[in-house]
Amino acid sequence: MSLIKKVVRESNFLTLTSNITNAFFGIASFALLTRSFSIDIFGQWVLYQTAGNFMDMFRFGITNTAVVRYLSGVDESERLKYIGSNALIGLLSTIGISALIWLVFILFKEPVVRSGYELFFLWYPLAAFTNLPFNTATVIMQADQKFDKLLWIKAVNSGGFFLLLLANYLFLNLTIIQLVWVQLGINLITSAVCMIYGWDGLRHLRKASSITTRKILDFGKYTTFTIIGTNLLRSADTIIISLSPLGTAAVALYSIPMKLTELQQIPLRSFAATAFPRMSKASIQGRADEVKNLFYTYSGAITLLFVFVSLIVFFFAEYFVHIMGGAQYLGTDPITGFNATVIVRVFCLYGLLLPIDRMTGIGLESVNRPDRNMVKVVFMVVANVVGDIVAVFVFKSLAAIAIASIIFTFVGVWVGYRFLDKELSLDYKKILSEGIGFYREAFLKLKAQNFINKKLS
Repeated sequence: MSLIKKVVRESNFLTLTSNITNAFFGIASFALLTRSFSIDIFGQWVLYQTAGNFMDMFRFGITNTAVVRYLSGVDESERLKYIGSNALIGLLSTIGISALIWLVFILFKEPVVRSGYELFFLWYPLAAFTNLPFNTATVIMQADQKFDKLLWIKAVNSGGFFLLLLANYLFLNLTIIQLVWVQLGINLITSAVCMIYGWDGLRHLRKASSITTRKILDFGKYTTFTIIGTNLLRSADTIIISLSPLGTAAVALYSIPMKLTELQQIPLRSFAATAFPRMSKASIQGRADEVKNLFYTYSGAITLLFVFVSLIVFFFAEYFVHIMGGAQYLGTDPITGFNATVIVRVFCLYGLLLPIDRMTGIGLESVNRPDRNMVKVVFMVVANVVGDIVAVFVFKSLAAIAIASIIFTFVGVWVGYRFLDKELSLDYKKILSEGIGFYREAFLKLKAQNFINKKLS
C-alpha cells in the first residue's frame, strides 16, 4: 500500500495521469463529434479548433515558458510579482487579440464566411476570455509542480465537455453553434472555480512590477515565436488543406490521423512537464552536468517508450481509425480519394522522432537559450510549409503531407541537437544507455520495494 501511495504522488505519474485523462476525454469527444455531424460540418469545427488553438499559443506563448522557468527558482515575494505580471500580460493580450479578430470579421464578413472560418472569427474572442483564468492557473500549477490540481482542472474542463457531447449524441442533437455555446459555458465554469480558489493569479495583478514584466517579455519574445511555430507545425497541414481545392472534407479526413498522434504524445507531454522545471532549476543553480543527465535520461526513456507505442498504433491503425471516426472513415474515401489508415501509419514513423526533438527544445530553453530554440523551430516551420505546399498542390496527396512531417521533424532533431551540443557538450550515445538505465532502475526499485513489503508482511 505504501508503494502505491508513493507512486500515485510521484510527479511523472500525476502528469501522465493528467495527460491520459485529458487525451481520453479529447479523443472520446472527437469520436462523438465525428458521429454527430456530417463531414463538412465537422470540418468547420476542426477549423474553429485549429485556429483557436493557434491563437491560444500566441496569447500564452508570451508568458507560459518564462513563468515556469522563473518560478522554479525565486522566493515568495518575487513569485507573486511574476504571477501578477503573467496575469497582466495574459489579460492585455486577450483584449488586444479579441478586438482585432472581431474587427477583421466586421470588415471582411463575406470572405470569412466563404473560407469556413466563421465560427472562429465570431466566437473565439468569447472563448479567449472564458478560458483565460484556467489557462493561467495551469501554468502556475506546472511551475509549482502541483500536478494533482492540474489534473483536477483538466478533468473538469475536458470531462465536462465530453459528458455534454455524449448527451448531445444520445438525446440533444445540438447545432454546431449551440455546441460552441456549450463549450463556452464549460470554460466559464472551470475558470470560475480557479478564480474562487485563487489558482489563476489574477488577484495578484497589482503586484506585477515593471522588472518582472520586462523579464517575462524578454524571454517570451523568443518563446512566443517558438510556441507559435510549434503550433504551426501541427496546424499548418490543416490550414493549407483548407485553402486548397481539397476542401473541408479533406480537413475532416486528415484530422483523424492527426488526432491519433495525440496517443503517441501523451507520455511525451507528461515527461516534458516534469523535465522542464527540473532542468531549469539545475541550470539556474549552475549544475550543467545534471542538466545533461536529465536530457539523456528523458530523451532515451521517452524514445524507447515511443517505439512500443508506435508499433501498437501501426499494426492496429485500422481499428483506431474505426474507433475515432466510425466506418465512414475506413478504406479509401470516395469524395477525396484518400485513406486515413495509410496516413496513420506514416505518422507512426514521425512519432519516433518527437522525443528528441521535444527534449532539445526543452534543453535549450532551460539553459536560457530560447533564441536558439526559436531558430530551430523556424527551420522546421519553413520545411513543413514548403513540404505541405508541394504535397497539396503538386502531388495532391494527404499521405505526402504526412511524409513532410517526418522531414521537418528530422530537421528539428538535427538543428536542435547541434545547438544544445554547443551549450552542454553532449554525447549522443548516452541517450540510449541512460534511457535503458531509467527503466532498469525503475524495475529494480519496484523489485526491492516488493521484497521489503513481503518481509514486513
